[in-house]
Amino acid sequence: MQRRIYGHATDVAIRPLNEEKAVQAAADLLGELFVFSVAGAAIIFEVQRSSRSEARKEEQRKQELEAMKQKDEDVAREVELIKQKIEELEQLARGRGLADLFNSRHAHGAEGVKAKPS
Repeated sequence: MQRRIYGHATDVAIRPLNEEKAVQAAADLLGELFVFSVAGAAIIFEVQRSSRSEARKEEQRKQELEAMKQKDEDVAREVELIKQKIEELEQLARGRGLADLFNSRHAHGAEGVKAKPS
């Protein structure tokens, strides 16, 4: 059939292989099948191992990203809290007046100096 496909003469007599050559050809075929099977199995194993490793790395990246997002949210909450405290202090300072605030500090500082024995 192969000879017909390639356009070779089909009336050529093909001699059968002797038993020794047939056994050798079968042994070669089985050996090559074994080698290719082992190589294919090794490739499949390596691809699966690599994909599992990548999946673990991806999961770790997701966890790290989630931790960073949580930390960012915590920092944002702290910033908002600090802004509120600053705003409260500014309102208190406006209500009392800055001069009054400084005077009370100087008065407390002067009392501390007077209380010291020489």
